[in-house]
Amino acid sequence: MTFPTRREILQRAAGGCGAIALHAMLAEELAAANSTSDADPLAPKKPHREPKAKRVIFLYMTGGVSHVDSFDHRPELIAGHGKKITVDNWQGKIGEFTRYLKKPNWTFRPGGECGAMVSDLFPGVRDIADDLCIVRSMESDHTNHYESTLGMHCGSWTFARPSIGAWVSYGLGTENRNLPSFMVVAPQAPYAGAQTWGSDFLPGAHQGTWIVPGENPIPDVRPRVGSKLQELELQLLARSNRKHLEERTADGALEARIRSFETAFGMQREAPEAIDLSGETEATLKSYGLQPGQKTGFGWQCLVARRLAERGVRFIELIDVGSSGNWDAHGDMATHGPLAKNVDQPIAALIRDLKQRGMLEDTLVVWTTEFGRTPYHEKADHPGREHHHQVFSSWLAGGGVKSGLTYGSSDEHGIAVGENRVHVHDFHATILHLLGLDHEALTFRHAGRDYRLTDVHGEVVTPILA
Repeated sequence: MTFPTRREILQRAAGGCGAIALHAMLAEELAAANSTSDADPLAPKKPHREPKAKRVIFLYMTGGVSHVDSFDHRPELIAGHGKKITVDNWQGKIGEFTRYLKKPNWTFRPGGECGAMVSDLFPGVRDIADDLCIVRSMESDHTNHYESTLGMHCGSWTFARPSIGAWVSYGLGTENRNLPSFMVVAPQAPYAGAQTWGSDFLPGAHQGTWIVPGENPIPDVRPRVGSKLQELELQLLARSNRKHLEERTADGALEARIRSFETAFGMQREAPEAIDLSGETEATLKSYGLQPGQKTGFGWQCLVARRLAERGVRFIELIDVGSSGNWDAHGDMATHGPLAKNVDQPIAALIRDLKQRGMLEDTLVVWTTEFGRTPYHEKADHPGREHHHQVFSSWLAGGGVKSGLTYGSSDEHGIAVGENRVHVHDFHATILHLLGLDHEALTFRHAGRDYRLTDVHGEVVTPILA
């Protein structure tokens, strides 16, 4: 009797493992083909539960807004200005560091009937405090811009993953087939670039469509030939693509390209009208701080967001970068002043506008940044603040959250979470929940495992739900 050699045993074992792996890969490809080829990825889908919100307007302030200068009132920090303290974390470095407390540059005052304390940095937002749910106990995982921007958008601080807008598009589809389900209005990309609105391994139809404020917000959207001729051209192209796809059933990229052509054709009719503000009243333009004919600025972004929300876009992100600068105030906190002035009035106008149109009830407005800024500095008289991910502030309005509520708190000096910690994963889980999506059930199989926005973490913050 001849026994197999050690090398033969290993070869056979490797072949068996390889066959198993190949079978799994083929099964995944077949599943991907069925999910993208047999059904419209943008078709409206039923949520897991009855939703409170139908859409999201995501306001992102890039660079790191100081929580202790805006929405986190810390009287002990003001009283302790200049006091020497010891901290155990400095810009991601662990150890013991001697630092000096630094009071806020702006005075805090109560806003609305709820009395929420908001600084003079945001007087317009303070006036609508009764419509806000302010979370003062946010926590992130990284102290750098790139990683924290990625984390706030994708739930991953290390690798590119589908953005929250792409996940919402994947989970709910679109209400308007002539417009993308996920749109981004920004003069420039933030830290981490276009990954912040990417779809990664989700079907390409779910990635964000970028609108750039200016004279030509959506390049090449207007047809160069007559509509009849173009329709015939697209029909011919579609037949050719479908025939090609029948021979390559797992080609998700081709399917996404076909869908993009179809959406682009619809956008030619609807997108120019959606971003055309000429029909808005003078009073509406003025409320957003806009002049007739103006096509730039955060006020333009906010008013366009309202118009896109009216037309069924599921997820609209407004990024404040370029038009009013960057909130990264290492050198001098005074730079927060003009930045806030550019966004404060438009944000307040957006909330009021949605409310008077009866849209705030089912539109979730989210205001956030990637992290806060240090309540202390290594120099007692330094005018700036550094990155601070241990605790910061965000707020939500409408869409099923309690209004006039302040939830969670930092410690006495705004250095760490004091109570009711809300990690970024929890923040994402709550946003999805308000849209009727279970963050644990909203998954996509890729590379042999089921992925989700919240990874293997996240709890819905139920105390803030209306």
